[in-house]
Amino acid sequence: MRLDDQGASQNVEDRRGAGGAGIGRGTVGVGTLVIALVAGYFLGVDPAAILGLVSGGAPAPSAARAPQPPPAGDKMATFVAKVLGSTETTWDEVFAAAGRRYQEPKLVLFSGATPTACGTGKSAMGPFYCPADQKVYIDLAFYRDLRERFRAPGEFAQAYVIAHEVGHHVQNLLGISDKVHAAQQRSANRAAANALSVRLELQADCFAGVWAHRADSRSRILEPGDVEQALNAASAIGDDRLQRQTQGQIVPESFTHGSSEQRVRWFRRGMESGDIRQCDTFSAAAL
Repeated sequence: MRLDDQGASQNVEDRRGAGGAGIGRGTVGVGTLVIALVAGYFLGVDPAAILGLVSGGAPAPSAARAPQPPPAGDKMATFVAKVLGSTETTWDEVFAAAGRRYQEPKLVLFSGATPTACGTGKSAMGPFYCPADQKVYIDLAFYRDLRERFRAPGEFAQAYVIAHEVGHHVQNLLGISDKVHAAQQRSANRAAANALSVRLELQADCFAGVWAHRADSRSRILEPGDVEQALNAASAIGDDRLQRQTQGQIVPESFTHGSSEQRVRWFRRGMESGDIRQCDTFSAAAL
């Protein structure tokens, strides 16, 4: 993956080593946190959504120290900042073409745990987006899991993860996330609510593909094998594969992110078209 000519985003906040100060005081209970962790790590449920629902979206206490940029010379942090910068350029263009202004999200690097406006963030949740503070959270140790546990190595696979979470930010700005969450709250059917979550997640995959298409057209970031890395990552974290690994059986009605095949299909759709209009998972008769 070529990022030599890509400027690094200034919207990266480094909380690594902050010690998780101020986490969870009066925000969520231990039992709720355990449920969120299990759901996020094993079933693909967005823990931030669970915690935000319980805490009412109230901001968690701020970290003990002022926001810090990553240190110079940190190669992985620089990589993340450049990927984020590339997504900013892409979505700036897309929003400007629609006569709107793109509000850039912050990306928070943390280790272990950190306070968020959606409750307490934990490494075991994997990367997630919190709409209440418009921040993407990631413990870079996840990339080790991506490589070793999910068998999805490579820089472009790592970039796909960030682009997917930024896709959730785009959904938040467009009002899509609010509509989906409102529909889920009105629904008394768990399977129906899960189905809406799947469509939301697949759209974020498609948005990640749109970023990849436009970034490559603009800056030629892709090298041989990069697309396969992203497709492999999308496949590796499909609900069916994760359930098979953790439960020994597949329960489609409990899917919240989509199957491996669906995730690959929608990422590829965005990647091949570069057109956000091709990412309407909510109108699609079949996913």
